[in-house]
Amino acid sequence: MSTIAYIAVMAAVTYAIRAIPMTLFRKPVKSRFVKSFLYYVPYVTLAVMTFPAILNASGSMTAGLLALGIGILLCWKNAGLFATAAGCCAAVLAAGFLQL
Repeated sequence: MSTIAYIAVMAAVTYAIRAIPMTLFRKPVKSRFVKSFLYYVPYVTLAVMTFPAILNASGSMTAGLLALGIGILLCWKNAGLFATAAGCCAAVLAAGFLQL
């Protein structure tokens, strides 16, 4: 298959994902369950895509798990994005120095 065919299929799928809900749902969604489901879909998708990369990015599963734990802890303590990213990087650096 040619590259143009791949791009055409991707464009059609992307358009369909956006156009079908607009044509099927004319009224606002009132269900609390559906609203909460749709609210969290982007966050879950991002988590599913990045979680394996978090564990494998440093080349050491132990360093990845340590960084994940530090990141969760810092988020739990309401640290900012920069502080959380810096803490995770420092955890990976420390694990590299300690050969964990």
